[in-house]
Amino acid sequence: MSASPASESNATPARRNTVRDFARMKSVGQPITMVTAYDAAMAKLADHAGIDSILVGDSYGNVSLGYDSTIPVTLDDMVRATAAVVRGSTRPFVIADMPFMTYQTSRRDALHNAARLMQEGRAQAVKLEGGMRSQETIAAIVEADIPVMGHVGFTPQSLHAFGGYRVQGKGADQKRVIQDAKAVEEAGAFSVVLELVPSELSEIVTYELDIPTIGIGAGPHCSGQVQVLHDILGIDPDFAPKHAKQYANLAETVTEALGRYASEVRGGQFPED
Repeated sequence: MSASPASESNATPARRNTVRDFARMKSVGQPITMVTAYDAAMAKLADHAGIDSILVGDSYGNVSLGYDSTIPVTLDDMVRATAAVVRGSTRPFVIADMPFMTYQTSRRDALHNAARLMQEGRAQAVKLEGGMRSQETIAAIVEADIPVMGHVGFTPQSLHAFGGYRVQGKGADQKRVIQDAKAVEEAGAFSVVLELVPSELSEIVTYELDIPTIGIGAGPHCSGQVQVLHDILGIDPDFAPKHAKQYANLAETVTEALGRYASEVRGGQFPED
């Protein structure tokens, strides 16, 4: 029997996850699930799948806008994408990336740009790259009551400085990654992404920090994992990063479906009378 209008109106509304949920999940050893998304349709699917958090990453530039790096992504790009993800989801905690040079120039600029992602994009938190060098900026944003996620190890906005996509934290460089992660925590961030660092190093950082660590290409010892949605769904037939696992091959499925559609249109089978 279908529910009456009265019973539907009394249904408990969906509650978004929060920073408190992140802290609780680390404290009880419950892994945090996170994916990237850049539009309402994908956000809705992630929501229905029970994903804990959605990162509106500046990888939007590579995945959806056709850029070869995250550098060209603008704040307006991120505001629009974040707003779409928020509209398409109800439960995941939505975090918006701060693009290149939106927080490096001054704390005043960083506050203004973080505020736009919160007010116009309707994000619940922002993410920015850098450890010790970003510590004061993170602290200033947190002081304005905006939750911040840090990002250390390989930081894509520093691609040219690193000389390409390279694993960070090997050998003597291990100490720097640990110091960066601790600087992020001391600044008041609620979590930190560890990207492209050795598994044993991410285990050390996760143990030494009170805040959750979210790994991408950092092994199994982090408090949670984040993956680019398009990578794990196999949407790009020409790109499959080593740190991602393909759970579907949508490139093949979609290509086949579009081919059938084109064939039926050309053959007069679609549309039918």
